[in-house]
Amino acid sequence: MYRVDPKKAIESHASRQDTPNDAKLSDRAEQIIASPVERTYSGAVIAGIAQIAEAGILAILGYAIYLVYVEPGQEGFYVPIILASVLITNIALNAARSHRISAYRTKASQMGRVIGAWSGVMLILTAGLFLFKAGDMVSRVWLLSWFLTGAVALVAYRLLLRGLVLRWTDQGRLKRRTVIVGGGDDAALLIERIKASADKDINLLGLFDDRVGERSPDMVSGYDKLGKVSELIEFARRTPVDLVIVSMPLSAEKRVLDMLTQLWVLPVDIRLSAHASKLRFTEKAYSYVGDLPVLDMADRPISDWNLVFKWVFDKVVAATALILLSPVMLVTAIAIKLESKGPIFFMQNRHGFNNELIRIYKFRSMRTDMLDATAAKLVTKDDPRVTRVGKFIRRTSIDELPQLINVLKGELSIVGPRPHALHAKAANQLYYEAVEGYFARHRVKPGMTGWAQINGWRGETDTIDKIMQRVNHDLYYIEHWSILFDLYIVAMTPVSLVSKNENAY
Repeated sequence: MYRVDPKKAIESHASRQDTPNDAKLSDRAEQIIASPVERTYSGAVIAGIAQIAEAGILAILGYAIYLVYVEPGQEGFYVPIILASVLITNIALNAARSHRISAYRTKASQMGRVIGAWSGVMLILTAGLFLFKAGDMVSRVWLLSWFLTGAVALVAYRLLLRGLVLRWTDQGRLKRRTVIVGGGDDAALLIERIKASADKDINLLGLFDDRVGERSPDMVSGYDKLGKVSELIEFARRTPVDLVIVSMPLSAEKRVLDMLTQLWVLPVDIRLSAHASKLRFTEKAYSYVGDLPVLDMADRPISDWNLVFKWVFDKVVAATALILLSPVMLVTAIAIKLESKGPIFFMQNRHGFNNELIRIYKFRSMRTDMLDATAAKLVTKDDPRVTRVGKFIRRTSIDELPQLINVLKGELSIVGPRPHALHAKAANQLYYEAVEGYFARHRVKPGMTGWAQINGWRGETDTIDKIMQRVNHDLYYIEHWSILFDLYIVAMTPVSLVSKNENAY
């Protein structure tokens, strides 16, 4: 599979400045940003839920008919048959490519595949019972009734599902907000391919290209050129972008790498269109946008079902921790109030997912008259600004516990790269100026704890090497994320607080 590693692209373009983009966007880009954005649904999640519901309907039907027609006490024989038949049906329907958004929109084709798969499974079940001489053990009334009612239920269910999908399609809820990188004739051909086969799945916003003049006109096939590639970063941080399709030939290696160098910090899927390439790979090398073959260059780190799993993980762990640790938080609040005047909580703006500004909560650990809202000066050992209670809660990370509220609000995750203060510095350099690719940390939601923290990279970051180590560990976490990885980090966090807290002041 042809794939470019964004981090290698970064290494080959080390001179790029990864700083916030303050360039003024075009008027058309500003109009798109100002337009309201409808909430969209993940096709993979819809297909997954549809399969679960479909399997449940068939299983419940089979068991209900068993309860009505068959003498009780034979569950040990019928239930395995029902479950196995439902599983094989699901496999057959997936093999028939009937659990896809494009398939849900069809009528005759979808119904034919569904009835064909269900009939095939029933034939296999009947043949199996005959071959293993188990026909006398199964009620023919049950088998025929399950087949007929199952067929009716499947058709009714698929018609309902089709209606929902068509409704969501009309509302634009299933379209991925997409931009094209490139221009000219290649982009025009790409747009035509998208219109022909993926118009219901793609909401094309416009194009970005560094070229000007005849090679890249201001409008291609009715779509505006919104700016240069570097301006796409600012655009994608101010309005949702799900997919970037690069319209460049494979031979333009330098242009492709330069584009990746700029865009890999964004939480988007990046695909290289193969529509104009004469070089052909095997079918397995491609993914598809409609019937357009594309090569996967970079993926959104956490999406579809993984996003659902992480959301559930965050909410369950945060709610549980908030309940269990409420006595600790109450004692901390009282201690802060008794030692010094001022608020119990300290609130600070930090960068969240995709550089969105979020306001995080902490227990106040500094004297009220010495608070540093922008973190312009790092906290050092025996810092006179830190109270006695503050020293303890900072060393034990108790000061971070109010961020459980941020997790419940959806602004933070339990595990992820720690959100840094906006003006935090290492060796008198802002973090994003000191470390190449710094903002790639924000491709996922920041967390209360992370891979860097349990490996000892927490607390003071007075040198560039320390902040580089943090960023490298954060990028490793993003590339290797899994729920098990999150569980491991959560389990190791208390251990690291005891054994690796020498830099926490």
